[in-house]
Amino acid sequence: MNGPELMTVKETAAYLRIPVPTVYYLVQRGQLPAVQIGGRWRVRKELIDRDVLNLSKPAVESDKAKILVVDDEDMVQELMKDILGRHHYHADTAKTGKEALERLKEKTYDLMFLDIKLPDIDGDKVYEKVVEIQPALHVIIITGLADAQIFDKILTLGPVTVLRKPLKVDQVLRLSDLLLGSFSASAAKA
Repeated sequence: MNGPELMTVKETAAYLRIPVPTVYYLVQRGQLPAVQIGGRWRVRKELIDRDVLNLSKPAVESDKAKILVVDDEDMVQELMKDILGRHHYHADTAKTGKEALERLKEKTYDLMFLDIKLPDIDGDKVYEKVVEIQPALHVIIITGLADAQIFDKILTLGPVTVLRKPLKVDQVLRLSDLLLGSFSASAAKA
């Protein structure tokens, strides 16, 4: 790179994963933030991140929506933590119902992904306690099972969203954004 913030057209193409001629086209049309220096175009990475990719600087930890992912599968926990973290959320994980309930007593969360089948306590029993501890918490049930009795019991406690495993990244993010939209708007005003 030519400086801490300026990229060449070739570097910009690699960064955006688009062809070099497309970068020239977008720069000439004013659709990419660029300046000419010595007859050559330079693009500010910071402006691409902010204006084109809609990436802002990471929020202060306290400004991020807090999500608790409760699942006994390490792979699911790590995937969810990575996905949500990249989307500017803060995610904690718990492997058991007991661990999840302890976290809920220690910290207030904005959203919870809860697996129905946990090694110690079934998800419906955890959900029952969640409603007592943090009644306003949005809960998304994640499951590979279709146990009608458990769902009926959960629905008597309040509205809930269900995602079937295997989880799809776009669904996880869309639901998180939808349910936490009011959080994002209030955090932006602060």
